[in-house]
Amino acid sequence: MKNLLKYILFTLTILFCATNINAQELIAEADSAYVNDDYSKAIELYSKAIDEYGTSSLLYYNLANAYYRSGQIGKSIVCYERAIILDPQNLDAKTNLEFVNTKISDKPGDNGTFISNTVDLIVSKYHSNTWAKIALSLFIILIIAISLYIFTNKIMLKKVGFFGAIILLIAMVISIIFSVQSANIASSHNKAIIISPSVILSTSPRIPKDRTEEAMLLHEGTKVEILDSVSEGGNINTKWYDVKIDNSHRAWINSSAVEII
Repeated sequence: MKNLLKYILFTLTILFCATNINAQELIAEADSAYVNDDYSKAIELYSKAIDEYGTSSLLYYNLANAYYRSGQIGKSIVCYERAIILDPQNLDAKTNLEFVNTKISDKPGDNGTFISNTVDLIVSKYHSNTWAKIALSLFIILIIAISLYIFTNKIMLKKVGFFGAIILLIAMVISIIFSVQSANIASSHNKAIIISPSVILSTSPRIPKDRTEEAMLLHEGTKVEILDSVSEGGNINTKWYDVKIDNSHRAWINSSAVEII
């Protein structure tokens, strides 16, 4: 039995090492293609690495750079956004995303409220796991503060323990809420980027028949929020998304014109 377990562990180790080596070779080949200005090849190889060996912030960052260099602004924004979701501390991705966003033709108005945008900004500073670790650290300190209040005889230390425990409890609850919110944002998939050079949005889930059914014209790179989706004529392969562009604009867009983050 022990020999069998050793054999299984040995086999799994070999497979893991072989997979890791293959992934590194594929990424190295993609890096080489990018350095040699073969951006189409780099896109193909980075995408293959993501499909076969799993996602990572760095891979999406490199793929985004390749898309941008090849002139595909919309897809580059999608990948920068994915890189930031996986690692909110990826400052290079944030910097490049800000730069690429300056190249977008459309300038949507305000989206959301001041309070909701502020909360989302704070939540997006860290990954959900980081917020969870912060909450755990605060819980440990909270136990120490409660112990200080219970077991000390000094009035001053009791006050420190009591009020400190209240503050720590509030901070811990907020951290837990932020962790849940961060996880929800990362898994919601309700944001999308227009990847077509330009697209006419419709007032209903179908191709506009005339100008009265045309809602607006948007260009590549613009972010929209997906509120609902329907299939056209019962065809599941042809979807229309009900999207919100900003607080004042909402319309329908064909799913082929956007890519979900």
